[in-house]
Amino acid sequence: MNAPFDLATAARLSVAPMLDWTDRHCRYFHRLMSARALLYTEMVTAPALVRGGAMRLLDFDPSEQPVAVQLGGSDPDELAQATRLCADRGFHEVNLNIGCPSDRVQSGAFGAVLMKDPDLVSTCVSKMQNAAQDVEITVKCRIGVDDQKPEEILPAFLESLQNGGVTRVIIHARKAWLQGLSPKQNRDVPPLDYALVHQMKRDFPHMHLSLNGGVTTLEDAQAHLNTGMDGVMIGRAAYHTPADILLDADRVIFGEMHSKTAHDVAREMLPYIESHLAKGGRVHNITRHMLGLFTGRPGARTWRRVLSEGASKPNAGPELLLEAMRHVPEERAA
Repeated sequence: MNAPFDLATAARLSVAPMLDWTDRHCRYFHRLMSARALLYTEMVTAPALVRGGAMRLLDFDPSEQPVAVQLGGSDPDELAQATRLCADRGFHEVNLNIGCPSDRVQSGAFGAVLMKDPDLVSTCVSKMQNAAQDVEITVKCRIGVDDQKPEEILPAFLESLQNGGVTRVIIHARKAWLQGLSPKQNRDVPPLDYALVHQMKRDFPHMHLSLNGGVTTLEDAQAHLNTGMDGVMIGRAAYHTPADILLDADRVIFGEMHSKTAHDVAREMLPYIESHLAKGGRVHNITRHMLGLFTGRPGARTWRRVLSEGASKPNAGPELLLEAMRHVPEERAA
């Protein structure tokens, strides 16, 4: 089944998969701000799906599309089974995580450590493709790990992926140090090497390459696109300041008009919150992702305080959002 949208075009701007953050409530919220950007699930491990039966991790609202799932794993057969499960759930892209440096990922022998074993990666990708030929298999990687020389390992790694039929890769423009740095430090300490990633696009013109790491504004994203990159993936900035990144993304990145404000988005979340509560959910499950909606604007601190303090109360409902909104002056749509 072909996707009803062009994933490669959507990938001009994507929101990174972020553990504990980009769950289905977060993605629904983000989609209200941008109709075009590509969204990703949190990383889902293949064992959790295949052995644990945790299919709830693949839940998503159809309105989130275009949305892709990111898988973690290193067993080719298990990844193949998980890919089929993702395809059956309605995902059109499955992304293989070869970039995460966390301890629990290393202990499972997947994530960034896989950059040391390109042959295994090729086998994984091949089996994933064969298991679900109606799904695009993509890869997210680092420029290298530990003592690897990125200018040597990265082109060889991309060539291996290209030979295996992978046409779209997201490159986090930092090394991952598997020993000595925490996952948090691995997001900041290793220096960014944008020049190398830009060179990879010149060396692999037929691959769709997205740059990730350190991009904090739409202007930054557009600058990388102007150099010839096919896409840009933004992580923490899209989460912490979603309106700054996503409200104007369709105009700046995709050339479409937009006339929605952050207040509009907050109001549009009310029916979703009501539906979630009717299913036994809690307001906090949703509002925790909305704290940064008005960052940098008058009343933003009170907005965060009202939501943070009120969402934990047992009877909290949609009226909490309305109360918080009253502290933030309304802006006109652009």
